[in-house]
Amino acid sequence: MTEQRVPRAVIVLVCAAAAVITLSGIKEVASIVGPVILALVLVIAVAPLRDRLAAKGAPGWVLVAVPLLVVLLVLLGMMAVLTISVAQLATLVPTYSQQFADLVTRAREVGARFGVGNDQVNQAIAAFDPSQVLGLVQGLFSGLLGVLSSLFLIVVLLLAMCLDAAGFSRMMSTGPGRRPDLVDALATFASRTRRYLIVSTVFGILTATLDVIALYLLSVPLPLLWGVLALITIYIPNIGFVIGLVPPALLGLLDGGPQTMLLVILAYTAINVVTQSFILPKFLGDAVGLTTTMTFLSLILWTFVLGPLGALLAIPLSLLTRALLIDSDPSAKWAAALISGGPPPTPAKTP
Repeated sequence: MTEQRVPRAVIVLVCAAAAVITLSGIKEVASIVGPVILALVLVIAVAPLRDRLAAKGAPGWVLVAVPLLVVLLVLLGMMAVLTISVAQLATLVPTYSQQFADLVTRAREVGARFGVGNDQVNQAIAAFDPSQVLGLVQGLFSGLLGVLSSLFLIVVLLLAMCLDAAGFSRMMSTGPGRRPDLVDALATFASRTRRYLIVSTVFGILTATLDVIALYLLSVPLPLLWGVLALITIYIPNIGFVIGLVPPALLGLLDGGPQTMLLVILAYTAINVVTQSFILPKFLGDAVGLTTTMTFLSLILWTFVLGPLGALLAIPLSLLTRALLIDSDPSAKWAAALISGGPPPTPAKTP
């Protein structure tokens, strides 16, 4: 009897349906999954510190306490900055209503000179409402602050993961004999995630510092807030630069006029193009292993599933998904080449 093979179209539809069900389930418990993934990424980020302490013969409690303390200091510092920033932004937005009204009047006068009707001007102004733009930024900060407000859950997860790190390392060291592809995939995920976080953080701090200096020289309100936004948005692929640019440019327009807005755009563009377009890719190299299209789709997907935190963790989440579903399967090498933009795998030669 001939073996009946399932049509590939059926397999694709079943896998797509399973993916939809899985993502829908993750979205329903996003308040739990988000902190879990955040804790995992943070533990991966501080893993080299734990390895160095272990190499120096540090006791077990030090291997747990020191990485945990470092992560907690980072989280508490970010939570404090976001809290102050959201409060300042909430009080700043209503103060520019008169400046925006003046800009509306001026835009209508300019439009009348060139024969543009008030309806067209009103439509353009409605799309350029500063309260909506600043409200989106405030929503981003509030969403991140909501995640960080679950500090107790995150601390418990971090403590548990730090305690289990030694056992997990031993398991990974004995795993290659049984599941070599899965072990290699998880190790690659950890190294790529760590390198992505470290390099992005270093360049994010550099970019944010330069942005703050430029905004301070241009007398744009709340330069520290927009520096924090620039640091956060460096983890958002493709569109992070635009998200970080729009609010300070808009405030520059309201506070100093079109000239200040133009200077803000030029300063941001010069700083970000040099750091993120010319220097950052050279340090990251092929560490991420995702094409530009895949990073953009990852941003859309994980933001839809997990909200603002999904936008920041889009790359690590996609790397984890790739490790579990593609890199751990030897028959899926073609898919890895497809999403990474690398050369296709060389087929084995039959004798």
